[in-house]
Amino acid sequence: MNLRDCYMNFDGNYEDALGRLGCEKTVEKFLYKFLEDKSFNLLEVSMRNENYDEALRATHTLKGICQNLSFTQLYESSSLMTGALRGRTWEKAIEIMPQLTNDYCQIISVIEKYKRFKAEQY
Repeated sequence: MNLRDCYMNFDGNYEDALGRLGCEKTVEKFLYKFLEDKSFNLLEVSMRNENYDEALRATHTLKGICQNLSFTQLYESSSLMTGALRGRTWEKAIEIMPQLTNDYCQIISVIEKYKRFKAEQY
């Protein structure tokens, strides 16, 4: 699996990420950093605790990361969530959460698979 395959597996835009970040090594570096990002965990906890202001902050951060890394699907669902939370439509935000979670988990799974593959190559 190469980096382009990784992006294809989670419906990201590899060419856009490469253009934005300059080289494949930088894209890979930030993919690995994404595995450590706490924005999604903060979003989950905030939604569970009905702390929607904190959920908005976490979602907005996640959306920005997704835009920079060209994570198309997760960007779209986090953008919808940001809109729902900004509009104070809590029910809508609750409805969006499963799709956002699915999109997030898919990306994490693919990146972890890619990372394992790369580790086996060395």
